[in-house]
Amino acid sequence: MKKAKVIDDLRDELRPEYKLADFKSKGVRGKYTKRIMAEGSNVVLLDRDVAKAFPDSITVNEALRSILRNKRSQRPTPPRAARRRAAA
Repeated sequence: MKKAKVIDDLRDELRPEYKLADFKSKGVRGKYTKRIMAEGSNVVLLDRDVAKAFPDSITVNEALRSILRNKRSQRPTPPRAARRRAAA
């Protein structure tokens, strides 16, 4: 009974131009898990309140780059004597 309800729900959410029968196979859960765990991933999940502040990934990247630029410019420079010793 539950399976039939799930299929009905899927049909209701599909756009009219798509038909469930057009999909030859169903997705496989965890198909790429091993590869992602081995290679790593650059996907980051944002908390909902943070995600609401950014409309897309471009603005998130711009904000993070801005933070990085500010952080780099705030690095303290070593004293002159230390710079001379390091160069020698």
